[in-house]
Amino acid sequence: MRVAAIDCGTNSIRLLIADVKDENGHPELIDIVREMRVVRLGQGVDATGWLAEAALDRTFAAVEEYARLIKKHKVDKIRFVATSATRDAGNRQVFVDGIRQRLGVVPEVVTGEEEAALSFRGAANATGPLKPEDRVLVVDLGGGSTECVLGTVDGVTAAKSVDVGCVRMTERYLGANPPTDEQQRQVLRNVDEAMDSVARIVPLSQTTHLVGVAGTITTVTARAMDLASYDPDAIHGSTMSVDSIAQACKDLTAMTRQERAQLGYMHQGRVDVIGGGALVWRRVIERVVSATQGRVRSVTASEHDILDGIGLSLVR
Repeated sequence: MRVAAIDCGTNSIRLLIADVKDENGHPELIDIVREMRVVRLGQGVDATGWLAEAALDRTFAAVEEYARLIKKHKVDKIRFVATSATRDAGNRQVFVDGIRQRLGVVPEVVTGEEEAALSFRGAANATGPLKPEDRVLVVDLGGGSTECVLGTVDGVTAAKSVDVGCVRMTERYLGANPPTDEQQRQVLRNVDEAMDSVARIVPLSQTTHLVGVAGTITTVTARAMDLASYDPDAIHGSTMSVDSIAQACKDLTAMTRQERAQLGYMHQGRVDVIGGGALVWRRVIERVVSATQGRVRSVTASEHDILDGIGLSLVR
């Protein structure tokens, strides 16, 4: 079976076309196409509560391109999942109708909890096959929200979605590049409040492995690895110390826009928002380290995430 998964977030829209390999009831995805376009669908949503017309136009143009790829590769099943920005928008029906017209499927505006479960399914094996004693915390740091999901080899134990993300924090607080100390403190206070709500639901102290997914986290990892250009094969499954990741976060936050734009691994669509995302990721890591009393000392980055989870959800 050939499946197509589309993940439409606040900052980017991504497509995965893959063949399903199913051995002994353990399906795997074999990539055929993996594409990403930064369309900034969530531009201004935090302030206005509405999807901007220009943002919708950018998103629909990307979907038309994806529709051609899906037709070309003769896909059997499609699932389109929309997340934070669309959940928040008062005019989301315009988005739903536009996607249905162009792709022939109704986009699913999933809850934060389902988003977290899909992320866990896609990313949990980044550190290798899970053992019964493993307690993996997957953190999916998007443009509008961050999902924290703790799970085991048997699946999700607890999950919580909070409204902190690279686009939301940048638009809300970061008026300068690089941000001022006070602007950074405002972001960190917001993240602390969000992580307080996570901790009431997700037992962070049980974490044995911390896995991060999505563009902010993989870009920070590229910085920590000192890559000359973005290399997903090098990034996926890489495990680095929390200190090295924290330093990479600080470096990216302290850069000017021009300095970020010149980095070989930096996608142009992330130049303006990577500082906000790095602040969020640094604080999340600090909270996990504190909750585990220093037991978690490393972080694994995963290129497999909610997109893979969406694809796997099509397997019955």
